[in-house]
Amino acid sequence: MDEILQALLLTLLAGAATGIGGLLIILGKRLSSNFLAGALGLSAGVMIFISLAELYPEAQAAIQGAAYSGINGKALVLVSFFAGMGLIFLIDFIIPEYENPHEATGLSLNARTAATDMISASEKSTDHNALKKLGIMSAVAIAIHNFPEGMATFISSLSGSQMGAGITFAVAIHNIPEGIAVAIPIYYATRSKGKAALYATLSGLTEPAGAAVCYAVTSLFGVEISGDGAAFPLILAAVAGIMIYISLDELLPTAEKYGRHHVAIAGVVAGMAIMGISLILM
Repeated sequence: MDEILQALLLTLLAGAATGIGGLLIILGKRLSSNFLAGALGLSAGVMIFISLAELYPEAQAAIQGAAYSGINGKALVLVSFFAGMGLIFLIDFIIPEYENPHEATGLSLNARTAATDMISASEKSTDHNALKKLGIMSAVAIAIHNFPEGMATFISSLSGSQMGAGITFAVAIHNIPEGIAVAIPIYYATRSKGKAALYATLSGLTEPAGAAVCYAVTSLFGVEISGDGAAFPLILAAVAGIMIYISLDELLPTAEKYGRHHVAIAGVVAGMAIMGISLILM
């Protein structure tokens, strides 16, 4: 049970990072576009490295000792990997592009400028209802995306505390700009710092909710989501797919649009290096 509680706590911490984004807006902190680009690149590097160097290989190794083995087991792991990608793709497909905070247009921060430029543009807007609707829809869309991310963070944490900490760190980093995307329109529509922080924080709480639902459903049906359970390798592979898709579809494109190409790539390399070195040392 301690293992479960630790995984739930890590997921809660990752989700709460959206509130940090809201807090930055309230405090008037200005983040440069290159800083955001590097941070998002770092997050992508951590996710990609853990997925390909740890989660997927572990799933392939674990399947050999589970109910499936040989070529059939490896094929199932591969299918699960792409099924994880398919889940996130389906969510992106269902949510209209305008209401999808992970797209370059719509609810994301203005992809061609720094976050501070978006604040300036928002201050000039007189349509407070439109701004408030923008913030609410952003919060809802981000909440929907965070649900499977919460499940992925939870499962990764069960696979190992070090791996869980790495994923939590990566998810938390990329949740901060999402919190900013929610808080900016809410704050300039209502002039309420409390509401801006509240909406930003609530949008991230679906991550621990996703973890809790994952645990509840698997417990209800008697599915072992850690250890030697037959389903665990398949779940690990699906989590790897989710993380890779998030990195390629969301983090890297957004990082490049926030700042310079080489800053984003440097972040990716740094994230991979950090996780690689930590795996060697621990």
